[in-house]
Amino acid sequence: MSLIKELKYSLHVAVRPFDGYWDLKYENKGRLRVALLVLLAVTVTMIVKRQYAGYVVNDNYPLSLNSINEFKYIVLPFLLWCISNWSLTTLMDGEGKFKDIMIATGYAMLPLVLVNIPNILLSNVITLRESSFYYLLDSFAMLWFVWLLFIGTKTVHQYSVMKTITTMLLTLVVMGVVIFLGLLFFSLIQQIISFGYTLYQEITLRE
Repeated sequence: MSLIKELKYSLHVAVRPFDGYWDLKYENKGRLRVALLVLLAVTVTMIVKRQYAGYVVNDNYPLSLNSINEFKYIVLPFLLWCISNWSLTTLMDGEGKFKDIMIATGYAMLPLVLVNIPNILLSNVITLRESSFYYLLDSFAMLWFVWLLFIGTKTVHQYSVMKTITTMLLTLVVMGVVIFLGLLFFSLIQQIISFGYTLYQEITLRE
């Protein structure tokens, strides 16, 4: 299957998620490169959104924005979700592999691209009174994404509805724990480096 056909199929998954995710899982129609392309597209559209959304809905100061920071705010949560979900579902009899989770999550993010692009254009022509349409479309994109993520998680792991909801909530908890441990680890490393540098200075001065 060519890349163009694979990208077209990602639209099919977004519109008909039950059939689409089933085919991704059991007909081997899912492609990791498509999921990563969608992730890249989401990252680019979010950067463009923060830079060029209309002043009516944009509180950001464009000159102070850092594209690298925007990149990590999208990519790191994506990887963290996939790792946390995989770690959790291996203990909860989930059938999905890490690659399956990445594909399902990547395909689920497509609505963020499909809605954000016209929404950015819309934001530059609406008035303050009409800004509610912008936020409505923003909310719609997020709900669509969560719905696809739910269907993808359910299909990949072959869970029931309640077990899928529980797993997704627990995945968020695991993400929080990982972030906390990561910050704790880096704080500890920073203190060790600071202590070592102070000790080095003391020894140097005494000599």
